[in-house]
Amino acid sequence: MSLPRRITAMAAALAAAVVSVLALTSGAAQAQTFEYVALGDSYASGVGTRSYLDDGSGCSRSAAAYPSLLAEELGADLEFAACGGAKTGDVLNDQLGALSASTDLVTITVGGNDTGWAGVVQRCAYPYPWTCDAQIDAAEAYIRNQLPARLHAVYDAVEAAAPNAQVVVLGYPRLFNGEECNAITRISPGEQSQLNAAADLLASVIGTVAASHDFDYIDVRSAFHGHAVCDDTEWLNGISYPISESYHPNTAGQRDGYFRLLDALV
Repeated sequence: MSLPRRITAMAAALAAAVVSVLALTSGAAQAQTFEYVALGDSYASGVGTRSYLDDGSGCSRSAAAYPSLLAEELGADLEFAACGGAKTGDVLNDQLGALSASTDLVTITVGGNDTGWAGVVQRCAYPYPWTCDAQIDAAEAYIRNQLPARLHAVYDAVEAAAPNAQVVVLGYPRLFNGEECNAITRISPGEQSQLNAAADLLASVIGTVAASHDFDYIDVRSAFHGHAVCDDTEWLNGISYPISESYHPNTAGQRDGYFRLLDALV
């Protein structure tokens, strides 16, 4: 006995509606993209990799930097805002425009330039009788007394602009292993130890401030152990030309140091 024609028609219409809704839902899911914004300084932009994107920014952004590698791995839509030389104020003023409620992931490495770190290392590289004790002491005082407020300001702004995003803060490695291997500069083992202690302080402060915002923090120091300047397998450039490449992660440091830790987390 066949169903009444009206019921048959209603069933057919309902089935068609279900198929239509499923098709629309599937299409929307396929169209949705993972939005990733990378903020920060030269360690995030990829200075040190010696190969940079021709984007006209002057920021030395690299396809070998950890944001580019992660975006490729995730198939994400990357807004690469990190810029070589950036300080916390530059992030606040110039890098937050791409953040929104739809941002899924934010990564940031910043704070090193605020301390004047490049100038401190340069001073330590001067030959005897110059020393860099005073410069290291000044950088450590800044890290303790002024940097936390600047980091809080940046992290507050990121939270406000991207309230639904996972935020991952990545720190800085120790640069030295106590060995002298570069004839151009002389950073003594004692100075290297002091610089590494300052890097430890910087890592501690950044990690503490990040945790207070419930951000994920990646401490890269352990990953770079055995890969410092003068190690057999360097993930960090020693003194280089151009000088801006010096004491930054090379392609291996970005890939095997930063990216692998970040990829394992997100």
